[in-house]
Amino acid sequence: MRIAEVYSSIQGEGQFAGTPSVFVRTTGCNLRCWFCDTPFTSWKPEGPHVSVAELVRQVRGFETAHVVLTGGEPLLQPDCVPLCEQFLAAGHFVTIETAGTVFRPAPASLMSISPKLANSSPARVDLADVERWQERHEKTRSNSGVIASLIDSADYQFKFVVDQPSDLTEVTDYLAAWPQVPGQRVWLMPQARTREELATRSEWLESEAARRGYRFSSRWQIAEFGNQRGK
Repeated sequence: MRIAEVYSSIQGEGQFAGTPSVFVRTTGCNLRCWFCDTPFTSWKPEGPHVSVAELVRQVRGFETAHVVLTGGEPLLQPDCVPLCEQFLAAGHFVTIETAGTVFRPAPASLMSISPKLANSSPARVDLADVERWQERHEKTRSNSGVIASLIDSADYQFKFVVDQPSDLTEVTDYLAAWPQVPGQRVWLMPQARTREELATRSEWLESEAARRGYRFSSRWQIAEFGNQRGK
């Protein structure tokens, strides 16, 4: 598997926010969100190829129960299936963080699905190939068949990145197609790559989430570490 980093930190988002966790961050993504806080896994992917056995060995050394397979988009890599199987066999609680555009039968304790809204368009990025990525991103960012398979495969949560109040209407419209998803499984998170952005957007988003019957998730990793790599 191509891996950007393996490190110990706290889960910053969603149901298990604050939980000590080991993060296995894959590199490579089929989307190009303008606000991506790990561009070294998407816009400029980097990292060596690491075997499943070596990843299991590294994670074992942290002696931490929770393991988060993240990216990039981890489900792009076929070996995520045997990797998750081995983590679970070793007694870990395994969260897979995915944008919900790719399905593989990777077993997980929690499937953490972060569908990308229209606010994720790469059009706001000043790069030479942004037009090519914009077309691909828009065609790829939503796949109802994949979402259905993911929520049938494991316990799950939805996490939506909210940039502006107008995004909330799109979240509601999106979830209308999934009436079986209760509000308690839906987390709204502020779009933020700095502590300042996090504080500003959290002020209004937390109350809006409660008003609409959803849950609010801060982003502890940004609040604590300011989006430092490996934190």
